[in-house]
Amino acid sequence: MKILLLEDDEILNEIIESFLLDIGYQVSCAFDGDEAESLLYSEAFDLLLFDVNVPSINGFELLKNLRANNIFTPTIFITSLSDTEDLKNGFLSGCDDYIKKPFEFDELKLRIENIKRLYKIEQSKTEKIGTNIIYNFNKLILTNQDKAYTLSKKESKILEYFLKTKGRAVSLEELGSNIWAYEEIPTNSTIRTYIKNLRKMLDDKCITTIKGVGYIFNER
Repeated sequence: MKILLLEDDEILNEIIESFLLDIGYQVSCAFDGDEAESLLYSEAFDLLLFDVNVPSINGFELLKNLRANNIFTPTIFITSLSDTEDLKNGFLSGCDDYIKKPFEFDELKLRIENIKRLYKIEQSKTEKIGTNIIYNFNKLILTNQDKAYTLSKKESKILEYFLKTKGRAVSLEELGSNIWAYEEIPTNSTIRTYIKNLRKMLDDKCITTIKGVGYIFNER
């Protein structure tokens, strides 16, 4: 699991980074909003840990910008801002959790583990999608009854994104922003082709088209 840590206090940044490395995560560190934004457009992350009061772009504004551009990487704010209005602003900006400083590292660990569970980050090796459909995350192999398909990198990323967002409508724009976040986003026609390929391998009812909205990956 790869984490982007935005914290302008150099000592606290180093302490949090050391803790995260010790429990097995990859960490990239930023000390201001501009640096964090630059990293976000050059690398892919599974989780964002943002302080709020940082130089250049503050954490709230940075996350609002990401969400406005259909970037939905799970985000936890770690901040000394602790009143109800700050908490409200944090969640309105699009965060998934909010930790008030000072905090215990056990609390941070538990909240990260909860995000991993909710978003199925670092999935188990396989997931049962339908009665006879199994997906292997490590080998990128989709098995449907007696047929096995090896997915391309982009097909696998689209399928895994659908699995994270089961039951929720996902637009082509959201798929493009999240799957191709750090590359040139392809045309809608290209994304539809990937989805068409996935439909051939899956149960016909797994992916439903919602006209004018996008797609829903159904619970099977």
